[in-house]
Amino acid sequence: MGPTSTSPPLFSFFSLFRKKLKPLHSVISLFLFPSPMAYSLFLSLLLLFFFFIPLSSAAYSIGVNYGTVANNLPPPTQVAAFLKSRTSIDRVKIFDANPDILRAFAGTGIALTVSIANGDIPALAKLPAAQSWVANNILPFHPTTLINHIAVGNEILATSDKNLIAHLLPAMKAIHSALKLANISDVKVSTPHSLGILSASEPPSTGRFRRGYDRAIFAPILDFHNQTKTPFMVNPYPFFGFRPATLDYALFKPNAGVFDNATGKHYTNMFDAQLDAVHSAMKKVGFGDVDIVVAETGWPSAGDPNQPGVSMENAISYNRNLVKHVNSGKGTPLMPNRTFETYIFSLFNENLKPTTSERNYGLFQPDFTPVYDVGILRNPPTMGPTSPVGGPKPSDEGRRWCVPKTDASDEALQKNIDYVCSSGVDCGPIQEGGACYDPNTVRSHASYAMNAYFQTAGRHDFNCDFNHTAILTFTDPSYEACSYPFDEEKLAEKSVASAATIRCSMVGAVAVAVAVARAFIAVVAGGVLLI
Repeated sequence: MGPTSTSPPLFSFFSLFRKKLKPLHSVISLFLFPSPMAYSLFLSLLLLFFFFIPLSSAAYSIGVNYGTVANNLPPPTQVAAFLKSRTSIDRVKIFDANPDILRAFAGTGIALTVSIANGDIPALAKLPAAQSWVANNILPFHPTTLINHIAVGNEILATSDKNLIAHLLPAMKAIHSALKLANISDVKVSTPHSLGILSASEPPSTGRFRRGYDRAIFAPILDFHNQTKTPFMVNPYPFFGFRPATLDYALFKPNAGVFDNATGKHYTNMFDAQLDAVHSAMKKVGFGDVDIVVAETGWPSAGDPNQPGVSMENAISYNRNLVKHVNSGKGTPLMPNRTFETYIFSLFNENLKPTTSERNYGLFQPDFTPVYDVGILRNPPTMGPTSPVGGPKPSDEGRRWCVPKTDASDEALQKNIDYVCSSGVDCGPIQEGGACYDPNTVRSHASYAMNAYFQTAGRHDFNCDFNHTAILTFTDPSYEACSYPFDEEKLAEKSVASAATIRCSMVGAVAVAVAVARAFIAVVAGGVLLI
């Protein structure tokens, strides 16, 4: 065995690149570059092209569940436009095949997972019914609407309904066959499972499917996934598995972790442990290579009094850390270097759900106001007091904005708008055609108006009361072209502008390198063809 290379990855790539170009080296140097130094410089610029471009085009893996158990949600067209323009979400899972939603997402490039209701499964186990379902629910929309998965039911094993369980796999096979007969090959069929399918999960190496279901149910389902190259969907919720002593472990916070003696793996978060327990169970029935998709996971931001673990802080910690973890590409201890397609539950707070916590899983209010930001907003608000680059640091007391409380009614907020706009405060930005007119909702307009009043009236705590419907925040609610007033921002204007100039110069330099590299690639390609 030869010596192990210790070259840095980028240097190794650079060396390999030069070796690949060696046959063309003399030709390229002779005709394109006046000196070896120029040629070396150009290869460095080309390296920038290969190093930076993949980062900007990397596949994003975080999706969201778009539930509709509410009577105050915006139209699907507004939802699709919001996700497309304001967030980095590039995939959405819905719990039915609502044609209005399917039409709304046409041409957006956002991938949809559509679902079949549990009660429809027995009928769809027969091919003619499956063909009819595909003809009515997929063919009219695909491929203009990008449909990537069909979820046949949801957590069927958890229902203990023998009829549904018996017809689950036949329905999956029938839907798959119906898609093939319709010449659709890019829509994958699966079904989401709760972690109740496991009889053991701690430590992860002990993961196994429930006795009686392992060989009779899951081995055939996994065989179907293996043959059709479709994913096994699971709904891991550390929220349901934590104890007070393991809360930090569930929230991806620093903790002692869990050591699995059987594998020698150390776990620092419950999410990884739950996925590896599922993987261990799959491996025990011979299908450890089937891909896993996280169809649901989340954490409520509010609940009933004294409900353990439920808080805004914990919801932010879990979902924000989840996004970072999934998109890091680290994978899990048993499945390293993998990025799992993951759908956060849920997009909106849904006011018709039965319990308080179930009504508060949403990332957004129905008017698109963020409940909190987990890192998916394209123009995210500035979190907390920040220092202008090269300028004086504003006090914590200075950088505050006044916004509506989450439980403030539209009626109360409309009164706030009327009061503010009749008091001499400039409400032009929330008039039609103004920068803050969209989204055209009472809450959004009230948020701007109440903050404008607070900033102009002296920025005292009592200026942000509005009959107990307002709250002060350190999070800048500005978005896109809508800039919320803040008096001290002008203090840092010059230094921020300088920083922007520096950033633009850096972007310009990289852009030049990329443009030159593209031209170089074209020349090389032409040279290869000539040779």
